[in-house]
Amino acid sequence: MQQLPETIEVETGARPDAAVIWLHGLGADGHDFEPVVPALGLPERLAVRFVFPHAPVRPVTINMGTHMRAWYDIVALDGRREDDTGIRESQRLIEGLIEREHARGIETWRIVLAGFSQGGAIALHTGLRHVARLGGIMALSTYLPLAAGVDTERHAANAGLPILMVHGLHDEMIGISRARSSRAVLEALGYAIEWHEYPMGHAVCPEEIAAIGAWLGTIF
Repeated sequence: MQQLPETIEVETGARPDAAVIWLHGLGADGHDFEPVVPALGLPERLAVRFVFPHAPVRPVTINMGTHMRAWYDIVALDGRREDDTGIRESQRLIEGLIEREHARGIETWRIVLAGFSQGGAIALHTGLRHVARLGGIMALSTYLPLAAGVDTERHAANAGLPILMVHGLHDEMIGISRARSSRAVLEALGYAIEWHEYPMGHAVCPEEIAAIGAWLGTIF
């Protein structure tokens, strides 16, 4: 049986009937976005379980092989060489978390995958390929990994999946052009993208948090 990653959980009400599995970025951990939940301004009627997993610890090439929490290795920032093995390993971990939420009584179509930077890349990669209908994908300051394989690997169950993409115009880690290219690939495949860009770097701003809360309100 696959061992699932450790998680932090925040519930906005008793007996949650919806879930957000929210993945952190490189070098952070599950606590990174935990404080954002109260700021989302979700309607009181919604009982949502936010699940914040810790990524495995692994060496990261661009950081001189330093061991840190990472969903996959990053060899170079230009994305020309991608860690296929690491990405797919993390995909299996997140699919395990989806299965756990379903076993706890939450329908898969009430589960949103979310993530920032590396976490957003895994959310996109996993959500597009998942075999059961999900609620949506929230991709923050990120890009579409292994993009060349999406058309053949994506699953019909999530063909019309709503996707929220948010990016900083001045992102120094993942340039806005790379994010826009990812958006174009997804739109060409027929996905409905809600797109927001803000005058910020590789970060999160208050306007973005408000947009996330509004989007989740429509999804749930």
